[in-house]
Amino acid sequence: MSEIKVNKISPRTNCGTVQLGDSGDTITIPAGASITNSGTASGFGATGAVSWNTTVKTSGFTATAGEGYFVDTTSGAISVNLPAGTAGAVVGFKDYANTFDTNAVTLVQNGSDKIGGSTVNATLDIEGIAVTLVFIDSTKGWLVTDSGLQSEAPTAQYITATGGTITTDGNFKVHTFTSPGTFTVCSVGNACGSNSVDYVVVAGGAAGGRGACNSGNSGGGGGAGGFREGYNPGSYTASPLATTALPVSATSYPITIGAGGSAPPFPAPSGTVTPSAGGNGSNSIFSTITSTGGGGGGNRSEPVTGNANGAPGGSGGGGAASQSGGTGNTPSVSPSQGFPGGTATCSVSGGGGGATVAAASSPPNTSTAGGAGATTSISSTPTAYSGGGGGGASTNNGTNGGPSTGAAGGTGGGGKGSDDDNSNAVAGTTNTGGGGGGGGGSNPGSGSANGGSGIVIIRYKFQ
Repeated sequence: MSEIKVNKISPRTNCGTVQLGDSGDTITIPAGASITNSGTASGFGATGAVSWNTTVKTSGFTATAGEGYFVDTTSGAISVNLPAGTAGAVVGFKDYANTFDTNAVTLVQNGSDKIGGSTVNATLDIEGIAVTLVFIDSTKGWLVTDSGLQSEAPTAQYITATGGTITTDGNFKVHTFTSPGTFTVCSVGNACGSNSVDYVVVAGGAAGGRGACNSGNSGGGGGAGGFREGYNPGSYTASPLATTALPVSATSYPITIGAGGSAPPFPAPSGTVTPSAGGNGSNSIFSTITSTGGGGGGNRSEPVTGNANGAPGGSGGGGAASQSGGTGNTPSVSPSQGFPGGTATCSVSGGGGGATVAAASSPPNTSTAGGAGATTSISSTPTAYSGGGGGGASTNNGTNGGPSTGAAGGTGGGGKGSDDDNSNAVAGTTNTGGGGGGGGGSNPGSGSANGGSGIVIIRYKFQ
């Protein structure tokens, strides 16, 4: 094989043409070699690719085969003259300023060349469009081989919002509401960034039932406030109750924080017949998500109809003196927002239900603990919410041989029940939705405790 080594090949005639080989020859570029184009490439269009001209066009022009153009029609419509059609010639156009829908680009045919088989000029009038055209033959002329929109390769956009106490956890923002407020979405992102929010909505826990003033019956533990959670899988470690995240729009969302239920007065006002069941907790609300307040703990210290059973709610209150615990998940949602309270035996009481566990029914002479709550890391640290209150202790003046110590509250803010002869029931923890402890049952009885208030936590990716 012959070899010629030179630094430059120039045509014999000034500004003439240099030809490499003859028709039918193969010119080989070896591996590792590269060709740099510092001028205008033509005749390479058979591959359907163009070399993009980075000088933005703002007025009419004539396209050159082998080139692509960014066209800005902000100032008005533009006409582009297509080059003479030769088989394999290629041109491309891109809407630079997303204005083709307002001011279109008209592609003007060259002579008798067709566009898509038509003798009518073509119009590009879709916002953000990019097209590549290849000339095939005299029948069809210029045909579109590639067409796309910028939206088909979107950049990540993220939610921006205000309201509550704002903290960050890596690439996520967390808005925490411990009192009523407003979550305002200023702008919504997209699926590549974020357009939905994780949430935890916890209602107020209920109070425990009062201990007996005259019969030695202890009070049931307060039911936990309803617990509801939604999240985007992978964004944090959620509770077993979590469902899907909530899409949001650019608007304001009022936040309601449920108060804890109030314990009945102790001792009972002299000469009156007053309800002695614990007060129900109040609902917490964010957008379409409502968590129901916990059901109050039952008691039989006064002859008031209907206050012996635990009340229904997000989680049910514990029953007292052989009465039933209240039903949980009332009203019903899926996944369940809470569980039933425990059923009582004799003069002892059941604990309030929790977010993930029902309180156990009490065996003879033993009040039961509150049901366990749900643990979530929505705020970055694993935290339990919505534990049921513990049932109060009862010895019934010693005749039943029951324990003298109140039952424990459930994990997630549930309060301990009162000992049999002390007003030491523990309230549900503030902003956990925990149920309050039930009152003790030794004559003359002892008071119960309030439920804990609820909380709303919202989380989303912001970068």
